[in-house]
Amino acid sequence: MRFVKGHGTENDFVILPDPDARLDLSAPQVAALCHRRTGIGADGVLRVVRAKLCPEAAEQSGEAEWFMDYRNADGSIAEMCGNGLRVFARYLVDAGLAAPGEFAVATRGGVKRVRLGAAGDVSTDMGMPRVLGESHAVVGGREYRGVNVNMGNPHLACLVEEPVSGLDLGREPEFDRGVYPEGVNVELFNAVGGRTVSMRVHERGSGETRSCGTGAVATAVAAARAAGETTGTWEVRVLGGTVTVTLTEDTSHLAGPAVLVASGEWPAAL
Repeated sequence: MRFVKGHGTENDFVILPDPDARLDLSAPQVAALCHRRTGIGADGVLRVVRAKLCPEAAEQSGEAEWFMDYRNADGSIAEMCGNGLRVFARYLVDAGLAAPGEFAVATRGGVKRVRLGAAGDVSTDMGMPRVLGESHAVVGGREYRGVNVNMGNPHLACLVEEPVSGLDLGREPEFDRGVYPEGVNVELFNAVGGRTVSMRVHERGSGETRSCGTGAVATAVAAARAAGETTGTWEVRVLGGTVTVTLTEDTSHLAGPAVLVASGEWPAAL
């Protein structure tokens, strides 16, 4: 089975070209691919398939030719992945499946428009964040209040006073399962100064990752609310680099690097 490996600010993915929808991935198969010691190693899998061939994306095929079938590292299915979408777009262009510039991609979170810049960055329209109130997370026995933001997938973005570098995200934070019955991505961030924040994230189904695109947008939303703002451009510093989030009156945009680093064949039978 052919694969390509890529990352966006070190949020890494195994890309599986499957234009004719022949692969039937199970959760154990995805988990095997993503395993850091016995597999290729990744935070998730991006299956590249024509939207018209996928029942869950067929209605989007009039707007987007390609569907991003995203799976978390544990094999669970996810609605959206911002960095994954940017890496997905980079692959489409490099593989000659899409023309450089702006185009649409089908996702479980709806059709998203992406653009490849001349400097190598990839930006995507992430849609309008939905703020659904507040909730809390418990990390290392300490409770943090945060903003409940839906980006097509659920997020809890918590502004904290102590440096996020010292927090233990090796295990899943505790959270209110009445608010998040299907789990949640938890972001903890510091205000650095100006419109700049430093963020760490524990992703649902993947554990702590070096970056999270939808989480960066959710964090920018929470940071803006804390500053008494709703719009503006925010620099979000993550373990794997820096991404830029722009909040407008009717949508949000995520921009940053997306790089393909390897390709090959997976010898184990799926």
